[in-house]
Amino acid sequence: MNEHRALRNAFGQFGTGVAIITIADPQGSTLGLTVNSFSSVSLDPPLISWCLANDSDMMTQFADANRFCANILSAEQQELSNAMARPGTHELGPCHVETSASGDRRIVGALACFDCRVHERIVAGDHIIYIGYVESVDCAETQAAPLLYFRGGYAGLA
Repeated sequence: MNEHRALRNAFGQFGTGVAIITIADPQGSTLGLTVNSFSSVSLDPPLISWCLANDSDMMTQFADANRFCANILSAEQQELSNAMARPGTHELGPCHVETSASGDRRIVGALACFDCRVHERIVAGDHIIYIGYVESVDCAETQAAPLLYFRGGYAGLA
């Protein structure tokens, strides 16, 4: 086993939640990208982070965006997660999106949504780390299970 594969396997031992990061493109469409790198950073000031691979087909769209919404997915949203993880079209249909008071695009049925302005972009290895300043947050009033990722695939709570 090569070093790269060993490192990837070791990273996979850390279970994560799954999120879709959404932005509005200049034409008014909503674009989304599945990530499992979402993390809280700070309560004061309210900051979150996520990472975008340098070779992502969404690099240009996110480079031009000054706002985004991080949407934490429920287990029922696995199909949507898969769709936004594949290269190609990342456009979300109107049935999947609602617009928040701040104009950010949110995933309908997400467990939590964080409306953010881009606070900082940090080049780090083969990714760009996005730090978002949270301007608004909503948490669903549901008992739905979270969508989790572990060892290279989706997983459920034990």
